[in-house]
Formats: sequence, C-alpha cells, structure tokens
Amino acid sequence: MPVRPARSARSRSTPPGDSESRGGHLPDATVDGRWLLLGSDGRLAAYARNREGLLRWTQDRPGGSSWTGPVLFPARDLTHLFIAQGANGYVHFLARRAVPKREGPAAVDLVHAVQYQSGRPLTAWRSLGNPHQDREKAERLGVPRGAVDDAGTLHVLVRNAGRGLMLRREDESGKWEGWRDLQGSMFQDAPAVMAAASGLIEVLIPGEEGAGRWVQPEPHALPERAENIPVAIAPGTAVALETAPDRATYYWTDPASGGIVAHRPGGWVIPLGGAPAGPAAALRATLDGYDCTVLAHCDTEGNVMLAACGTENEGAGLWWSPTGERGTGTPGLALDVHGRVVIAALAPDGSLRIARQNDEPGLAMGPSVRV
Repeated sequence: MPVRPARSARSRSTPPGDSESRGGHLPDATVDGRWLLLGSDGRLAAYARNREGLLRWTQDRPGGSSWTGPVLFPARDLTHLFIAQGANGYVHFLARRAVPKREGPAAVDLVHAVQYQSGRPLTAWRSLGNPHQDREKAERLGVPRGAVDDAGTLHVLVRNAGRGLMLRREDESGKWEGWRDLQGSMFQDAPAVMAAASGLIEVLIPGEEGAGRWVQPEPHALPERAENIPVAIAPGTAVALETAPDRATYYWTDPASGGIVAHRPGGWVIPLGGAPAGPAAALRATLDGYDCTVLAHCDTEGNVMLAACGTENEGAGLWWSPTGERGTGTPGLALDVHGRVVIAALAPDGSLRIARQNDEPGLAMGPSVRV
C-alpha cells in the first residue's frame, strides 16, 4: 500500500481559545494507549501529560482543522497515564500515582477518571487502591493498562510486586470489584490489552520466559490463562489490535533486532523493520476500498514514520515512509468523522502537529497543522 507523506507546507496555528484553555501549559510526554480519539459527537481530541496533570486539545468541529487547547486537568504525582475508550465514547484515564513521603517509600496507588463527552470536564480522580498493603511492595506495583468491554465495563490490568498479573474491574452496577490475582510470575511491564467488538478481553504481557496470555472464555467472565508464547518483547512496547473477529494481532519491538514485529497467536513472528524509540501505534482503516492496517512510530532520531498494509497481510511487506515531522513518544492515530486517517505527533518544542489523509490514492497525507 503506497504511503505518501505530507506535502511541504507552512504550519498554521489555531486561534487561541480563552485564557483558561491556553494557560501556557506545555506537555512533557505522550500518554500510554491510544491518545488521539474520536468522540461520540464526531470531534477528535488529543491528550498528553505534564508534571501538573493531563492536557487536552479538542477539535472545534467535526472534520475541521481548528482546535482548542490545551486545557489542563490537574493531577499531581502521576508516573504513568493510560487512556482507554469504550464503544459508548466514554474516555477512561488510568494512572499510577506515587506520592513522596518524608520517610520510607512513596505511597503508590492507581487512580481513575472519566470524560463522558467531548470537550467537557473530567470526573474527579478516584483511587482504585493498590493490591498490596505493605508500602514497600506497593511501591513495586507496575504500570496500569485497561480496556472497556461491550457493556462499558472497564478492566484494569497491572503487574504486581511479585511480577504476576492483577485485575480489577467494575461490576454490572458500576461498583468496583476487589482485586483478582490472575497468577503468573517473572513478568515485565507493561501488558497489552485488547477489547474485541464481541466484548472479549485479551491480555498479553512480556516475561523472562515468554509472553503470558489471558483470554476471556466468554464475555464478562474472568480472563483465563492460555499457554505462554515463546517470544521476547522489549518491555513497554507491546500493543494489540483486533484484526479479525475475536483475533488480536500484537505489535512490539524485538529486543534483538530493534525492529517492529507482528504476531498472531498460533502463527509466526513477522519482522516489519523500522527503528522505533518507543511503542508503535496501530489502526485499521479502509484505503482504496481495502481493509488495511496503518502503523506509525517515532524512530530513534525522532522522525515520525508511517506505513500501511493489508490487514493480516504483513507478510507481503510494508515500507516505512517519513511524514516530515519530528516527534517524541508514540504518534497518535485515529479515523476522523469522515473515515480519514489522522496522525498526531508531539513535537520536541511541545506543540501538537496534526496531519490528515487527503483524497489521493493510497495513504496520502495532507500538510500538517500546528495546534
């Protein structure tokens, strides 16, 4: 599938919003998970974090080129922040919080907030606690990941101090169940979690003796342990994408080659090349009438790279093309209200850069806009 980067163009700044929206807040890092999201009202939103909390930019109108933001939602002492979105459009924010103490280890817990509508405030941050009561063990809690099933239930997965996998989720009434120990050992941060359209949740977590995998036998049941997959995964790089009904394709960085690979459980590991500095972003899109997978990453020199292939046809080869932008962290990928591919990058100067697919054949991107 041909990929053409954005044509050279002078970037445009969107008109500043009110003083509260602009605020002079600069992002420190991209968040984990998919951070460019389409809301139920057809507007895109992008998220990042800084030392003061969460930042959000919001598209002014569906399919438009002007944005408002960043708006700051204060949340101190967050070490990691992950985003998951349900089919209802609700956006869930999961964070690991470490509050320094005068003596002894930091007080570590997980916190959660929700955005119910595009451009609207978040709920208050609420603590999900920590599966460990001992503060030294609690400090060794890993990085949270989450997924939302077809009923809107959030599942939170995290590596515990013993390097096994823990689950906490909401019940049918929306109340939080207690922590469930899914067992396992010798795992590393961080799990990749997929919520299939059917409602099934699947989890893959890297480990020293292969990757651990859990699959729900039926929607809303507890995930059950499957056989380990004998692969090596650079910690923190695994992402999951549903590429067929109830089937995940996993993408991660191979620690031996430094390149990206694709894998479907039961199949071969497929090398995809590239030189990623962090996790890749993955998205399904219809290109020229074909079901395709779009991948993006920032390479070790900071260049934002883009590629596309037929879905589940990575073995036919793909070619990484530079977009002409430089970024930090993982790029954002989404489809806009018109089904066009949109790529976002957090530039080294802290600005947000947005480019979207134009009307040319293949995956041709228009000029980027500075937000």
